[in-house]
Amino acid sequence: MTRAVRSLWAAFWLLTAAHLTALVAGVEAAERLTKPTLMPVLAAYVLALGGPRVLAAALLFGCGGDTLLQIGGDAAFMAGMASFAAGHVCYLVLFVRGGERRVGRAVTAVYGAAWLGTVALLWPDLPTELRVPVAGYSLLLTGMALGGHRAGWSTAGGGALFLLSDTLIATGIAQWPQPPVPQFWIMLTYVAAQYALAVGLLGLSGKSEPGGVVEASQPNGEVRTVV
Repeated sequence: MTRAVRSLWAAFWLLTAAHLTALVAGVEAAERLTKPTLMPVLAAYVLALGGPRVLAAALLFGCGGDTLLQIGGDAAFMAGMASFAAGHVCYLVLFVRGGERRVGRAVTAVYGAAWLGTVALLWPDLPTELRVPVAGYSLLLTGMALGGHRAGWSTAGGGALFLLSDTLIATGIAQWPQPPVPQFWIMLTYVAAQYALAVGLLGLSGKSEPGGVVEASQPNGEVRTVV
């Protein structure tokens, strides 16, 4: 593992810690400064390891979404949602290309029911102009999260965390009761999701993170841990 790769890995987690700390402390300038840096640094880490460019693109689309959501307003929100959607398409491409595990009917049914139930509950409280876009985006997100099961536990977990993060955002838009410092929980689950997805997909391409542990999906559907 080169020094540059380790430096990028450390920079990602230092920036994450700084951003989460700023959210808890309510330091808005630090929040806005650190948020757009997270995914580009993670994308640089992926590329430094020789990871797939499509994976780096997914993370950079995430950066686009992060930046646009900071602007505020319906137009920026819609554009940010579109950027995240493009990232989910990139993830789906990687799952189809490299994932070898079967996704069982029970798992598919659970994700389908979760999507349908969440949309049904949120629908009355969402702004009228956002109902259809949010439902369509959440369907794509659910498909991405389900597709993560094809590639191993890391990507499956990452997809589930992404679902949780974006559901928290949606409940905020619907003006449901929120936990204390809701942006902290949104970003905590979001960063964990993107990192888990990146690590899992690096495993498919045989690349290792600084700890030296990756998941590699095998043709027989098993997941092999490589140290």
